[in-house]
Amino acid sequence: MAALHHLAVCAAVTVHLFLLLTPSSSLRMLAESEAESTAGDDHGSYRTAYHFQPAKNWQNGPMYYKGLYHLYYQYNPNGPTWGDGKLSWGHSVSTDLINWDTLQNAINPDSAFDAKGCFSGSTTLLSGGRPAIMYAGVTATGDQVQNLAFPKNASDPLLRDWVKSSSNPVIALPNDVTGKNFRDPSTAWVGHDGLWRIAVAARFKDSTGSTLVYRSQEFRQWERNAEPLYSSGDAGMVECPDLFPVADPSAQEGLDFVSGNGAARHVLKLSVMATQQDYYMVESYDDVADTFTFTGDNDCRTWWHLDYGHVYASKTFYDAGKKRWVLWSWLNESDPIQDFAARGWAGVQAVPRKVWLASDGKLLLQWPVEEIEKLRETRVKLLGAEINTGGMKEIKGIAGMQVDVQVVFKISSLQGAEYLEPGQLLDPQSLCREKGSSVPGGVGPFGLLVLASFDLHEHTSIYFRVFRHEGKHKVLISTTRADVYKPPYGGFMDLDIEKDRSISFRTLVDHSVVESYGGSGRMVITARVYPEHAKTTNSRLLIFNNGTSIVKVPKLNAWELKAAAMNVPTEVY
Repeated sequence: MAALHHLAVCAAVTVHLFLLLTPSSSLRMLAESEAESTAGDDHGSYRTAYHFQPAKNWQNGPMYYKGLYHLYYQYNPNGPTWGDGKLSWGHSVSTDLINWDTLQNAINPDSAFDAKGCFSGSTTLLSGGRPAIMYAGVTATGDQVQNLAFPKNASDPLLRDWVKSSSNPVIALPNDVTGKNFRDPSTAWVGHDGLWRIAVAARFKDSTGSTLVYRSQEFRQWERNAEPLYSSGDAGMVECPDLFPVADPSAQEGLDFVSGNGAARHVLKLSVMATQQDYYMVESYDDVADTFTFTGDNDCRTWWHLDYGHVYASKTFYDAGKKRWVLWSWLNESDPIQDFAARGWAGVQAVPRKVWLASDGKLLLQWPVEEIEKLRETRVKLLGAEINTGGMKEIKGIAGMQVDVQVVFKISSLQGAEYLEPGQLLDPQSLCREKGSSVPGGVGPFGLLVLASFDLHEHTSIYFRVFRHEGKHKVLISTTRADVYKPPYGGFMDLDIEKDRSISFRTLVDHSVVESYGGSGRMVITARVYPEHAKTTNSRLLIFNNGTSIVKVPKLNAWELKAAAMNVPTEVY
């Protein structure tokens, strides 16, 4: 369905971005398939070096406060799976979004209003800069309610101790909402009338998925708005709502979410439980009626994909220190549950990404925060190379398990582009399976091989292939893992290949995570991969061309990345 929407709005040339992965089960379904440890401890090669994850076990609301970044996350202190769902809120702090220190849990399920778990929520800085946490608690009877907590000592920059409000639950389960589908309160914002607002995910008893808006004067007593922010009977339960303003197209400086900030556009992001995908729309938010107005299909599954790969339950926060919006996204595991249970940990966060509005006013651009570059060490570069038909060139001089690669491919001619049938255009996933990186073509496939074994039997490819359709050119971008069947993810992105004859992208590799950013961040695809060879040997990095047209590489830069300090208990502040 998403492809139909994008085809309607794309310009002459479209980029297709694909990823072959096993679709993740809903995190709330993990409780139904609890695993026992059956493997050894030989999986250290899959643990990431610079992606955020706790030291162990299974892993909501980011915040910038008194010069520190805080990340709160759902955490099972008793094991690496969802378990019985009785989750706590873990808490880590950082000065740079890359290196993290772990603190004690911020919230634990020890009250009647959260006896069966502290689920997702958000942080908000109230008037005067006082922080607050709003989170969904699961009561002893299994109902979901909204709860509030404040820091015990707001002058403590580490915010180590939190106290739950005596008014909890501050928002009880509505009569028209099902008990197990009322959660994920958003970061609060102030409207034109000075009242606080939050958005809460809900599913009505008639199965309509909705995002409800609540208002409050003092943040403890909340009243529901008559109209929802979003409502549809097509997508089912939509979770983790996120609403934030964006500045004018191409302006990278973010706007804080305050009334009168001059924002003409807002982003509404929703996570669809049935597809385990995040979707967004850039349109108008009315802070008088508290409604989000958009054109097109009401089914959010036809909106833009936030990431066409393996991410879910994303969340932004406003970084006041650098005046930017930063996106966090959760990546769960895609290998068998027995394997990650044996490893003793599960789930990581994608590299935090700066987000801003593209020049077309419709798409978000995403790019790794600049702080990631602090991890760069050894650099290798390639300038002015050419790759002939069947050619391959190894990028030597750096280890391939932790790398940052930026490359530009220049296409000498589009005459050899293969013809694309209408059915293939509407089913890019099948096209990706049929036209893999090893299948010869005209203009492409060409691209990058990462996490490659010495004999190339194992590798993950990020590649491009140009097609011709109704007098125009379409560029297929795909990420696949060799010799392993995985259902594909796919999408479409604007790219004027006829004008520029070049394609740029950036890929971050971190053991079991591959993040690829196409077209300067117009499209992102994230993969979880588990190469067997990585347990005993290093990985190779190569560029290749299996098309009949020569491909030039005017510029390639690759850096080996050092490991970040990641959640080792310490007192450094």
